Amino acid sequence: MSDLKEKYKKEILPELKKELKVKNDFEVPTLKQIVVNIGLGEVVNNKQVLEKVSEDLAVITGQKPLVTRAKKAISNFKIRKGLEIGLKIDLRSDRMWDFFEKVVSIVLPRIKDFRGVSRKAFDGFGNYSLGIRDHTVFPEIDPNKVDKIRSFQINIITTARNDKQGFRLLELLGMPFAKVEDMRMMEKMQEAIRKERKEQEKMKAQRQSEGKDIEERRVEE
Repeated sequence: MSDLKEKYKKEILPELKKELKVKNDFEVPTLKQIVVNIGLGEVVNNKQVLEKVSEDLAVITGQKPLVTRAKKAISNFKIRKGLEIGLKIDLRSDRMWDFFEKVVSIVLPRIKDFRGVSRKAFDGFGNYSLGIRDHTVFPEIDPNKVDKIRSFQINIITTARNDKQGFRLLELLGMPFAKVEDMRMMEKMQEAIRKERKEQEKMKAQRQSEGKDIEERRVEE
Protein backbone atom coordinates (compact mmCIF):
# COMPACT_ATOMS: atom_id res chain seq x y z
CA MET A 1 0.00 0.00 0.00
CA SER A 2 1.18 3.53 -0.83
CA ASP A 3 2.48 5.52 2.14
CA LEU A 4 0.14 8.38 1.25
CA LYS A 5 -2.84 6.05 0.91
CA GLU A 6 -2.09 4.63 4.35
CA LYS A 7 -1.81 8.15 5.76
CA TYR A 8 -5.16 9.00 4.20
CA LYS A 9 -6.87 6.05 5.86
CA LYS A 10 -5.30 6.55 9.29
CA GLU A 11 -5.15 10.35 9.59
CA ILE A 12 -6.82 12.31 6.79
CA LEU A 13 -10.07 10.34 6.49
CA PRO A 14 -10.92 10.66 10.22
CA GLU A 15 -10.09 14.38 10.13
CA LEU A 16 -12.24 15.04 7.07
CA LYS A 17 -15.02 12.91 8.50
CA LYS A 18 -15.05 15.10 11.58
CA GLU A 19 -14.85 18.37 9.63
CA LEU A 20 -17.65 17.42 7.24
CA LYS A 21 -19.75 15.95 10.07
CA VAL A 22 -20.58 12.73 8.23
CA LYS A 23 -21.06 9.29 9.75
CA ASN A 24 -20.14 7.03 6.84
CA ASP A 25 -16.55 6.70 5.61
CA PHE A 26 -17.81 6.44 2.03
CA GLU A 27 -19.14 10.00 2.29
CA VAL A 28 -15.63 11.33 2.88
CA PRO A 29 -13.97 12.61 -0.33
CA THR A 30 -10.96 10.74 -1.67
CA LEU A 31 -8.92 10.41 -4.87
CA LYS A 32 -10.76 8.55 -7.63
CA GLN A 33 -8.37 8.66 -10.57
CA ILE A 34 -5.64 10.75 -12.17
CA VAL A 35 -5.62 11.37 -15.91
CA VAL A 36 -2.44 12.53 -17.65
CA ASN A 37 -2.91 14.09 -21.11
CA ILE A 38 -0.47 15.43 -23.68
CA GLY A 39 -1.20 16.84 -27.13
CA LEU A 40 1.33 16.21 -29.90
CA GLY A 41 0.32 18.22 -32.94
CA GLU A 42 3.91 17.98 -34.17
CA VAL A 43 3.29 14.32 -34.99
CA VAL A 44 1.97 15.60 -38.34
CA ASN A 45 5.56 16.26 -39.40
CA ASN A 46 7.36 13.81 -37.13
CA LYS A 47 5.66 10.48 -36.46
CA GLN A 48 8.53 9.19 -34.33
CA VAL A 49 7.75 11.75 -31.62
CA LEU A 50 4.75 9.69 -30.48
CA GLU A 51 6.93 6.72 -29.58
CA LYS A 52 9.55 8.86 -27.83
CA VAL A 53 7.05 10.75 -25.67
CA SER A 54 5.17 7.53 -24.94
CA GLU A 55 8.37 6.07 -23.49
CA ASP A 56 8.93 9.16 -21.32
CA LEU A 57 5.38 9.15 -19.95
CA ALA A 58 5.56 5.41 -19.25
CA VAL A 59 8.69 6.00 -17.17
CA ILE A 60 7.13 8.97 -15.38
CA THR A 61 3.81 7.30 -14.51
CA GLY A 62 4.72 3.61 -14.43
CA GLN A 63 2.02 2.84 -16.98
CA LYS A 64 1.92 2.61 -20.78
CA PRO A 65 -0.05 5.49 -22.38
CA LEU A 66 -3.00 5.10 -24.73
CA VAL A 67 -2.92 6.93 -28.06
CA THR A 68 -5.61 9.58 -28.61
CA ARG A 69 -6.89 10.42 -32.09
CA ALA A 70 -8.30 13.56 -33.64
CA LYS A 71 -12.10 13.59 -33.48
CA LYS A 72 -12.35 15.88 -36.48
CA ALA A 73 -10.16 17.20 -39.27
CA ILE A 74 -8.44 20.60 -38.94
CA SER A 75 -7.15 21.58 -42.37
CA ASN A 76 -5.20 24.62 -41.15
CA PHE A 77 -2.99 22.32 -39.06
CA LYS A 78 -2.96 19.43 -41.57
CA ILE A 79 -4.77 17.23 -39.05
CA ARG A 80 -6.98 14.48 -40.44
CA LYS A 81 -9.85 12.87 -38.58
CA GLY A 82 -8.52 9.81 -36.74
CA LEU A 83 -4.91 10.99 -36.79
CA GLU A 84 -2.86 10.00 -33.71
CA ILE A 85 -2.26 13.37 -32.02
CA GLY A 86 -1.77 12.70 -28.33
CA LEU A 87 -1.33 10.36 -25.41
CA LYS A 88 -3.44 9.63 -22.34
CA ILE A 89 -2.85 7.71 -19.14
CA ASP A 90 -5.56 6.79 -16.64
CA LEU A 91 -4.08 6.05 -13.20
CA ARG A 92 -6.05 4.33 -10.46
CA SER A 93 -5.44 2.48 -7.20
CA ASP A 94 -1.85 2.33 -5.88
CA ARG A 95 -0.29 3.80 -9.02
CA MET A 96 -2.56 6.81 -8.65
CA TRP A 97 -1.57 7.32 -5.02
CA ASP A 98 2.14 6.82 -5.75
CA PHE A 99 2.03 9.28 -8.65
CA PHE A 100 0.18 11.94 -6.64
CA GLU A 101 2.66 11.61 -3.78
CA LYS A 102 5.60 11.96 -6.17
CA VAL A 103 4.13 15.05 -7.81
CA VAL A 104 3.45 16.95 -4.59
CA SER A 105 6.53 15.91 -2.63
CA ILE A 106 9.24 15.64 -5.29
CA VAL A 107 8.24 17.12 -8.66
CA LEU A 108 6.60 20.44 -7.75
CA PRO A 109 9.40 21.48 -5.33
CA ARG A 110 11.88 20.97 -8.21
CA ILE A 111 10.23 23.71 -10.27
CA LYS A 112 12.33 26.87 -10.40
CA ASP A 113 10.96 29.76 -8.30
CA PHE A 114 8.01 27.61 -7.23
CA ARG A 115 5.51 29.46 -5.04
CA GLY A 116 2.66 27.01 -4.97
CA VAL A 117 -0.05 25.86 -7.37
CA SER A 118 -3.16 27.85 -8.21
CA ARG A 119 -6.17 27.71 -5.92
CA LYS A 120 -8.48 28.42 -8.85
CA ALA A 121 -7.93 25.35 -11.04
CA PHE A 122 -10.97 23.43 -9.78
CA ASP A 123 -13.83 22.61 -12.16
CA GLY A 124 -16.78 23.25 -9.85
CA PHE A 125 -17.13 19.57 -8.93
CA GLY A 126 -14.06 19.10 -6.73
CA ASN A 127 -11.70 18.02 -9.51
CA TYR A 128 -8.37 19.77 -10.06
CA SER A 129 -6.28 20.48 -13.18
CA LEU A 130 -2.53 20.88 -12.88
CA GLY A 131 -0.33 21.88 -15.80
CA ILE A 132 3.29 20.74 -15.99
CA ARG A 133 5.26 23.02 -18.33
CA ASP A 134 8.53 21.11 -18.26
CA HIS A 135 8.50 17.31 -18.10
CA THR A 136 12.18 17.21 -17.11
CA VAL A 137 11.20 18.20 -13.55
CA PHE A 138 10.38 14.52 -13.09
CA PRO A 139 13.47 12.81 -11.65
CA GLU A 140 13.15 9.88 -14.08
CA ILE A 141 13.86 12.14 -17.07
CA ASP A 142 17.43 13.07 -17.98
CA PRO A 143 17.39 16.65 -19.40
CA ASN A 144 20.47 15.85 -21.47
CA LYS A 145 18.65 13.09 -23.35
CA VAL A 146 15.43 14.86 -24.35
CA ASP A 147 14.92 16.30 -27.83
CA LYS A 148 12.43 18.90 -26.63
CA ILE A 149 10.89 20.23 -23.41
CA ARG A 150 7.26 19.16 -23.30
CA SER A 151 4.24 20.14 -21.23
CA PHE A 152 1.24 18.07 -20.23
CA GLN A 153 -1.92 18.20 -18.14
CA ILE A 154 -2.65 16.29 -14.95
CA ASN A 155 -6.35 16.02 -14.08
CA ILE A 156 -6.99 14.91 -10.51
CA ILE A 157 -10.47 13.42 -10.17
CA THR A 158 -11.92 13.19 -6.66
CA THR A 159 -15.18 12.05 -5.09
CA ALA A 160 -15.67 15.48 -3.49
CA ARG A 161 -19.09 17.05 -3.91
CA ASN A 162 -17.77 20.54 -4.52
CA ASP A 163 -14.57 22.58 -4.87
CA LYS A 164 -14.41 23.38 -1.17
CA GLN A 165 -14.27 19.69 -0.28
CA GLY A 166 -11.85 19.03 -3.12
CA PHE A 167 -9.53 21.79 -1.97
CA ARG A 168 -9.50 20.56 1.61
CA LEU A 169 -8.84 16.98 0.51
CA LEU A 170 -5.88 17.93 -1.69
CA GLU A 171 -4.57 20.31 0.95
CA LEU A 172 -4.47 17.55 3.56
CA LEU A 173 -2.86 15.22 1.02
CA GLY A 174 0.01 17.69 0.67
CA MET A 175 -0.86 19.72 -2.42
CA PRO A 176 1.24 22.91 -2.04
CA PHE A 177 -1.35 25.56 -2.83
CA ALA A 178 -0.09 29.10 -3.22
CA LYS A 179 -0.70 31.45 -0.31
CA VAL A 180 -3.55 33.92 -0.81
CA GLU A 181 -1.17 36.89 -0.82
CA ASP A 182 1.10 35.17 -3.37
CA MET A 183 -1.91 34.46 -5.57
CA ARG A 184 -2.91 38.12 -5.48
CA MET A 185 0.62 39.17 -6.36
CA MET A 186 0.79 36.69 -9.26
CA GLU A 187 -2.58 37.89 -10.56
CA LYS A 188 -1.36 41.51 -10.47
CA MET A 189 1.82 40.52 -12.33
CA GLN A 190 -0.17 38.63 -14.96
CA GLU A 191 -2.52 41.58 -15.40
CA ALA A 192 0.46 43.92 -15.80
CA ILE A 193 1.96 41.59 -18.42
CA ARG A 194 -1.35 41.46 -20.30
CA LYS A 195 -1.61 45.26 -20.32
CA GLU A 196 2.00 45.60 -21.49
CA ARG A 197 1.44 43.13 -24.35
CA LYS A 198 -1.77 44.90 -25.35
CA GLU A 199 0.06 48.24 -25.40
CA GLN A 200 2.90 46.73 -27.46
CA GLU A 201 0.40 45.32 -29.97
CA LYS A 202 -1.32 48.69 -30.15
CA MET A 203 1.98 50.49 -30.80
CA LYS A 204 2.97 47.88 -33.41
CA ALA A 205 -0.33 48.33 -35.23
CA GLN A 206 0.10 52.11 -35.09
CA ARG A 207 3.62 51.92 -36.56
CA GLN A 208 2.41 49.63 -39.34
CA SER A 209 -0.42 52.04 -40.09
CA GLU A 210 1.98 54.99 -40.17
CA GLY A 211 4.31 53.02 -42.43
CA LYS A 212 1.48 52.35 -44.87
CA ASP A 213 0.53 56.05 -44.89
CA ILE A 214 4.11 57.06 -45.70
CA GLU A 215 4.31 54.46 -48.46
CA GLU A 216 1.01 55.62 -49.95
CA ARG A 217 2.19 59.25 -49.96
CA ARG A 218 5.39 58.24 -51.75
CA VAL A 219 3.38 56.43 -54.41
CA GLU A 220 1.16 59.49 -54.90
CA GLU A 221 4.20 61.74 -55.29
